[in-house]
Amino acid sequence: MKKLFLVRHAKSSKDDPALPDKERPLNNRGMHDAPKMGNRLAKCDVKVDLVVSSPALRAVTTAQLIARELGYKASNIVIDERLYDSSPAELLKVIRELGEKPKRLMLFGHNPEFTDLARRLSNDITDMPTCAVAEFDFDIKSWSEVGMQEPNKVRLYSPKD
Repeated sequence: MKKLFLVRHAKSSKDDPALPDKERPLNNRGMHDAPKMGNRLAKCDVKVDLVVSSPALRAVTTAQLIARELGYKASNIVIDERLYDSSPAELLKVIRELGEKPKRLMLFGHNPEFTDLARRLSNDITDMPTCAVAEFDFDIKSWSEVGMQEPNKVRLYSPKD
C-alpha cells in the first residue's frame, strides 16, 4: 500500500513584480492557511515518510509549515528542481523513480501541473485551490506502478472546507 499526497503551495504574494517567480513568498493568507492545513492533516493522523518540494520559495515555505504540524523535520525536506515548471508526466517520473520506499509520500508544487496530475490519477478531483491537499491510496508495492490503476481512496482537503 502506498499513500501519495499532492500539495499545492499556499497563496503567494504578487506585490513585487520585479521579484523572480521562484522567489515569490507566501502572502498573509498563505502564512495562515499552511499551518492550518498541517494541523488539520495531523488531526486526521496523517504521517509521511518523505517530503519533496519544488525549489520555489512559496512551495518550500508551505512544505516547512505543514511538515512542522506533522512532526516532520524541515531539514529532511528534499528539494527537487523537477517539481518547478513541470508537467504531469515529469511529476509521475519523479514519483515512479522512488521504487518501493517510502510508503507515504508528500509532494509540494504548483498548478496547473498538480491539478492535472491529480485529475490523471482520479476523476474525483477536478481542481486544487491554493494549499489544497489531494490524498491517494494505492494498492501497489512500488511507486513505479502509480498511475497504472485507479487509487483505492481519494480525498481532497481544502483550506475552505
